[in-house]
Amino acid sequence: MRWGVVTFPGSNDDRDMLRVADRILGDDAVSLWHKDEHLHGVDCVVLPGGFSYGDYLRCGAIARFAPIMSAVARHAAAGGLVLGICNGFQILCEAGLLPGALVRNRGRRFVCDVITARVETSDTPFTYGCRRGELLELPIKHGEGCYVADETTVAALEANEQVVFRYADRAGRSVPEANPNGSLANIAGVCNPARNVLGLMPHPEHATDRLAGGEDGLKLFRSVQAWLGKREPASRREPTVVPGP
Repeated sequence: MRWGVVTFPGSNDDRDMLRVADRILGDDAVSLWHKDEHLHGVDCVVLPGGFSYGDYLRCGAIARFAPIMSAVARHAAAGGLVLGICNGFQILCEAGLLPGALVRNRGRRFVCDVITARVETSDTPFTYGCRRGELLELPIKHGEGCYVADETTVAALEANEQVVFRYADRAGRSVPEANPNGSLANIAGVCNPARNVLGLMPHPEHATDRLAGGEDGLKLFRSVQAWLGKREPASRREPTVVPGP
């Protein structure tokens, strides 16, 4: 498959993602520039972490107007895969491709840590190879990672199983103590109704090497590969009991 990674002025995780796609996954990796108007036939577009346009105005507020975002929107509307990581999640929300917004962390401090993300659904291309309730250890590094939305939106996300990842403790409980930034309902990642656009604050691209701390992030990328190859119908996977809140 072919991954396309967008570089905005201020991106700083684009090369990490390109390395994962090329050297670890063994796929084609295409570097896309924010002024590009075409995606060059990629299967999955990745909006990486960083500080696009210096985070001026609001995180992602300027990047959403970059020429390439029109191509990203067309790609998503046609069913193409789009993954936004950290700043990429912020951009997708600003662009209206995902609901809600990311605002300053609780306590107004930058957080850099390894958190536990609980998989809430395997019914997305990005969690296709995961089990519902599976726990992933992933790094975070953000100052504006608090996910917010109005009550109606949050209720719709929950009802439609669009909450893909939730912050949890190591026992799998989605408790306040496991929430690093104050996100509503411990939300760490959401998808669109069509389930082909995902945004999450944790960094799976930084959890792809056992010698560098862990490989749990690879499960997202391998899921995309498997989903595109349709290797295993989701209905065949064993359900997992999810710990209560």
